[in-house]
Amino acid sequence: MPYRFNAPDAAEKCVLWIREWFEKNGPGCSAVVGVSGGKDSSVVAALLANALGKDRVIGVMMPQGEQADIGFSKKLIEHLKIKSMTVNVGETVEALKRAFPFEPSVQTLTNIPPRIRMTVLYAVAQSNNGRVANTCNMSEDWVGYSTRYGDSAGDFSPISCFTVQEVKAIGRYLKLPDELVDKPPLDGLCGKTDEDNLGFSYLTLDRYIREGIEPEPGVKAKIDRLHAANLFKLKYMDCFKYE
Repeated sequence: MPYRFNAPDAAEKCVLWIREWFEKNGPGCSAVVGVSGGKDSSVVAALLANALGKDRVIGVMMPQGEQADIGFSKKLIEHLKIKSMTVNVGETVEALKRAFPFEPSVQTLTNIPPRIRMTVLYAVAQSNNGRVANTCNMSEDWVGYSTRYGDSAGDFSPISCFTVQEVKAIGRYLKLPDELVDKPPLDGLCGKTDEDNLGFSYLTLDRYIREGIEPEPGVKAKIDRLHAANLFKLKYMDCFKYE
C-alpha cells in the first residue's frame, strides 16, 4: 500500500507525549523554543502551546544583527499568543570571531551562531524554570543538516521522527499561517536555501526515506554518503569503557 501520513493522529499523539514528558521531567515548567519563523520552530511552538497552554511557552527570537525575515517570527508569536523575548546574538558572534588566535574555517563560522543560540536558549530555560525544545526534523537529521551542540541539542524533541513533508502537514492541521509552513528554509549565512546547499529537494529526500523511491544515482549516492557520515550526530559521544 502507498504510504499515507495521518497528520491529525500524529499531532494529537505528539501533544499527549509532550504533556506526559513534562509531567515526568518538569512539572509546572515552561517550554523554551527558539523561533526562526520557519516551519520547524513554528510547528514545535504550536504543538507546545496545544500541549501546555500558551502561558507555558516562551518563544525566543535570536537575530544575528539585522534579520530581514524576523517578521515571520513575530507573526508566529502573535498567532499563538505565546510569551516571547529577543536576544540579539550578533555582537557575541563577532566578539568570538575576534577572539580566535587563528583563521576560522567557513564551516566553523557557519556553526558558531547556532551554538551560541543554544547557549541563549539554555540561559533562558535555567532562568525561567524551563526545558529546551529541539526543533530538528527527521529529514535534516537523516543527512546531518544540523549543528552538533547547536540546533541539534535540546531536552526533548517533538518532531525528530517526522519528515519535512510530515511537519508541513502537521502545521496545516494546526492551522498555522501558510507563509510559516511553506517558508523556504534559509541557512542564515549566504542567503541560500537548505535545498540549494544540499543539492536536492526535501521532497526527493522524504520519498526516499519513507517510500524507498530512489532518486537519480548521483543524488542517491550523495544522500547515502551524508547519512553514513553524520550518524554520529544522532547518538551520545563514544566513550572508553574500562573493564
